[in-house]
Amino acid sequence: MSTSSDAAESPASHKRVLSIEEALDFALQRHRQGHLDDARQIYQAVLDRRPDDPVALHFLGVLMHQSGDSERAIELIRRAIGQQPDNPGVHNNLGNVLLESGRVDEAIEAYRRCLDLAPDFVETHNNLGTIYRKRGDLADAEAAYLHAIELRPDFAGAYCNMANLRVDQGRTAEAAYYGCHAITLDPRHAASRKILAYAYFKLGEMDKAIAVYRDWLAEEPDNPIARHHLAACTGENVPLRADDAYVEASFDAFASSFDANLELLNYRAPELVGQAVSRVHARPAKQLRILDAGCGTGLCGPHLAPYAASLVGVDLSGQMLDRAAARRLYDELVKAELTAYLSAAAVFDLVVSADTLCYFGDLAAVMQAVHAALGKGGVLIFTVEEATDAEAGYRINPHGRYSHTLRYVEDVLAFAGFGAVEHERVILRNEAGRPVAGLTIIAHKQGGV
Repeated sequence: MSTSSDAAESPASHKRVLSIEEALDFALQRHRQGHLDDARQIYQAVLDRRPDDPVALHFLGVLMHQSGDSERAIELIRRAIGQQPDNPGVHNNLGNVLLESGRVDEAIEAYRRCLDLAPDFVETHNNLGTIYRKRGDLADAEAAYLHAIELRPDFAGAYCNMANLRVDQGRTAEAAYYGCHAITLDPRHAASRKILAYAYFKLGEMDKAIAVYRDWLAEEPDNPIARHHLAACTGENVPLRADDAYVEASFDAFASSFDANLELLNYRAPELVGQAVSRVHARPAKQLRILDAGCGTGLCGPHLAPYAASLVGVDLSGQMLDRAAARRLYDELVKAELTAYLSAAAVFDLVVSADTLCYFGDLAAVMQAVHAALGKGGVLIFTVEEATDAEAGYRINPHGRYSHTLRYVEDVLAFAGFGAVEHERVILRNEAGRPVAGLTIIAHKQGGV
């Protein structure tokens, strides 16, 4: 037991004083186990005694990013690099945080510095490959992934990423090969299962795609992702909207990399919503009661805040809401299912929804709930993916999202009581190297409250 001043107390017991090294070992253990509050306390206690400790700075930075405060994370990790400029792992983690914060060029710089120090740093080659792929630099992406596989032949993540790349290139049989290899290496790798099933779908081998999801459900009977995608592939037991467990599981898993992935896909829905708001309300006077319905990480927030007297965000994913909170733009953030929340919500002047309704098939109930939650003269602005040939007015697609026909959307809005409806055909993002067609809708509530 150390009695020196270079020591830190364990939060587990005030009777034992640990050395700095023991405290850091314990903090890293708690961190890996997911006990973030315990780890945070210990890292901070170390820094109170040794403000420039590079290990504490580094891993407190990683933890702050996991907790949704990426700006603080970047500051701490840069301070760690100042103390340990030749540690490749710190540069790699800085790159990860920068990438997941949407600062892609800075991430590339950090990754390249990592490789200058450690040319065989496998994870960095894999990360760079993902950036190149989503930017459309497919040859560079292929080289990066293949190099990662060469360095670590049992790296399931790199095989999964190669499968995604082959789908983008239209080389679907090879995508299936890499997807199979990824699952062989890591049978529980969810992303590999999804890309393998999608590759079989693209090959026209729907029976094999269905088998992937049925095998997954046999192993994990309650897995909401496998259940939802099986319904999308078979057309059987298709829900009227994606169930809460599916949405929550999908977006909690996606939260840390959500903004970066969408930036690399040229995601435009928040920008399109912002443009629509400016057409309806030309002057941003901070006078409107606004609901961001399905707010995610808060990407619409910067477009809405100048107009908002109050800005509320609602979402099913707690981890996405943590990211939205870090933007400090919302007056209130609520974890709830959208229709249920609207049915009990206060009155709003404006409700916006960027790419949330693609997880709804039947829009009738949610549109009626929005209409009831809008005050006199209120406006609803939202985006959906457009379908041109859905017999029921909407359909579920093999990737698990729903698309809607313009006629169906207009009919549902009219039935809910909306008056004037405007639409614009738009490109929402790129996916698998191709543009995703969508609609931006502006619907005005008729008189009344």
